[in-house]
Amino acid sequence: MFNKTVKELSLGLAQGEFSSVELTQHYLDRIKEKDGEINSFITVTEAEALAEAKSADKTRAEGKGSDWTGIPFAHKDIFCTKGIQTTCGSKMLENFIAPYDATIVSNFKRAGAVCLGKTNMDEFAMGSSNETSYFGKVINPWSDSESLVPGGSSGGSAAAVAARLTPIATATDTGGSIRQPASFCGLTGLKPTYGRVSRYGMIAFASSLDQAGPMARTAEDAAMMLNLMAGHDAKDSTSIIKDVPDYTANLNNSIDGLRIGLPKEFFNEHLSPELQSVLQDSIKQLESQGAIFKEISLPHSHLSVPAYYVIAPAECSANLSRFDGVRYGYRCEDPKDLMDLYQRSRTEGFGDEVKRRILIGAYALSAGYYDAYYNKAQQVRRLIKNDFVSAFEDIDVILSPTSPSPAFGFNSKGDDPVKMYLEDIFTISTNLAGLPGMSLPAGLINGLPIGMQLIGNYFDESRLLNVAHQFQKATDWHTKTPKGFE
Repeated sequence: MFNKTVKELSLGLAQGEFSSVELTQHYLDRIKEKDGEINSFITVTEAEALAEAKSADKTRAEGKGSDWTGIPFAHKDIFCTKGIQTTCGSKMLENFIAPYDATIVSNFKRAGAVCLGKTNMDEFAMGSSNETSYFGKVINPWSDSESLVPGGSSGGSAAAVAARLTPIATATDTGGSIRQPASFCGLTGLKPTYGRVSRYGMIAFASSLDQAGPMARTAEDAAMMLNLMAGHDAKDSTSIIKDVPDYTANLNNSIDGLRIGLPKEFFNEHLSPELQSVLQDSIKQLESQGAIFKEISLPHSHLSVPAYYVIAPAECSANLSRFDGVRYGYRCEDPKDLMDLYQRSRTEGFGDEVKRRILIGAYALSAGYYDAYYNKAQQVRRLIKNDFVSAFEDIDVILSPTSPSPAFGFNSKGDDPVKMYLEDIFTISTNLAGLPGMSLPAGLINGLPIGMQLIGNYFDESRLLNVAHQFQKATDWHTKTPKGFE
């Protein structure tokens, strides 16, 4: 049962092959059995899930409900869930019980889906390896002799879906936090256009970059999720007023004649021969389906990482100033005055990576440095966006690697922040430009999954999902399951 897609599970529920209570219990039992090996969940909401499943079965018995009624899933622990612990992977919010639901949470509830719990993540979504979580690192289910990272920050969501502990999970992407874990864990992950999905109730890291999206095994499941997640939300000022198409409607369209761009800056001598080979095989597959490839240039892409690591920390330093030990979250013991309360609560409550980024951001925004750093980074951001706008005049989709390598071992990059930051070298530019991007399984390197990234024009998620679905109809990389979790 755990190997079925959302589409298959929905059909099984509709035909009465099993009930939502049976399905939910099946996944809860699997979490109990397997999650001790990978630590993908922070909170498992067993009682709430079974109550929701019971309600879903009643709804279906009355002939009501939707495709989602009774489908189990998991939320990344960055989304506020009313009455349930919401930690963002931090000691700072270990005791925080959200008083309201994020819009995305409400959307899934309204559809009758059943939440199994909250998945582990890098603290405040800052990281590319899931090593920064206060609740312990997440282990990639594809690990063999050496424990490997699942990617970050949505490593818990990716590991849980890869290990078949949940059919799908919500995730967020600020600089690659959906796509890189999807690549490392052999999944399909989509970062929508900025503003496509509401950020209300999603704990902020960098407000101009953060976007929520689906983590699934197939493009079809991701399309079904996006149908639930996308849409205008009056409670989010960055939410775009734009009709939401049915993302499943065009999945079966032919990709014959589709123009795909290959950025020469991404396909260079620095790309490993193994990764080159995987991508060439994928390109040949898409060519056999009628796609036309063209070399393009994104001349300012090499500036993405430095620009991002000025803008993101600057915004995080502003957003995280609200965690001060006064209103909610962690508070130090016996502060002697207000300044001591602020200083010790933040020193003790935040982890090293979060503190590093707050300090960098505060410096970049300080008097005398604002123009030199933050303002300059925003100007570079516009150049990066313009590169994409020019490229999309001649092509429909861009193809690139998702990550420079498959999953790496723990502690192999943690002592060198810059080395870790460079893991996002292929993904960051889409966040800076606000474009949709997705990763899908494209092959194996030394037995480990590696992803291919597709980047689309603004609000062109439907086309990305169509290309991914057509690729997945012709390949089976998305069906591979890690050893020990079959």
